[in-house]
Amino acid sequence: METLNNMLLAVPKMATDDYVGFTFFVGCMAMMAASAFFFLSMSSFDNKWKTSILVSGLITFIAAVHYYYMRDYWASGNGSPVFFRYVDWILTVPLMCVEFYLILRAAGATKKLMWTLIGASTVMLVTGYWGEGVDRDNAWLWGLASGLAYFYIVYLIMFGEAKTLATSAGGEVLKAHNILCKFVLIGWAIYPIGYMVGTAGWYGAEGDFFGMNLQMDVIYNIGDAINKIGFGLVVYNLAVSSSK
Repeated sequence: METLNNMLLAVPKMATDDYVGFTFFVGCMAMMAASAFFFLSMSSFDNKWKTSILVSGLITFIAAVHYYYMRDYWASGNGSPVFFRYVDWILTVPLMCVEFYLILRAAGATKKLMWTLIGASTVMLVTGYWGEGVDRDNAWLWGLASGLAYFYIVYLIMFGEAKTLATSAGGEVLKAHNILCKFVLIGWAIYPIGYMVGTAGWYGAEGDFFGMNLQMDVIYNIGDAINKIGFGLVVYNLAVSSSK
């Protein structure tokens, strides 16, 4: 009994009005539920779509594990878990780029395109982390570099080789590709907003964005849940439509 009491005391406690901690907890549960859904549905599809569904499940599973640790990190009073968040992103964001290659592979997508997207996403994340977690005095410079890499990804998928392949494939593949592009263009835009909120010198003091007192972790948590689960559901819908 004493051991159990010690274990319970060791569990970080969150205040009932801690809305940031609440989004960490909900994010963890939502990602884990999505992972179970994707993994358990793999046997329902043709072989050509199983890898895509597997990657969708891996994305949300990796995020769920990191959110579990980020939740405890926040609840323990350590502040924003910048390091854990970027470790999560450096694993999951390139996998989200891989999804473009997987759905366009039948249309002739090459591994060169896949590695180009992975490379651009890695540059985007490494420079973002350096500005937010290491060299905050030059956050604007690292943010600019991260933004350029982001817009290069947008160019490739919306106007470049990936778009050409999706157009040639047509049908459900083109429809899914266009939706994923919207996630990148609109959904991923929440991350630079969170970056600017979390680093001083953009629109005021740290946490101040156009006069609004925002918390970057809430922005990131909501964005993660929408983007990662949404990405997977788009691929899932494509697999369902194509398997029929």
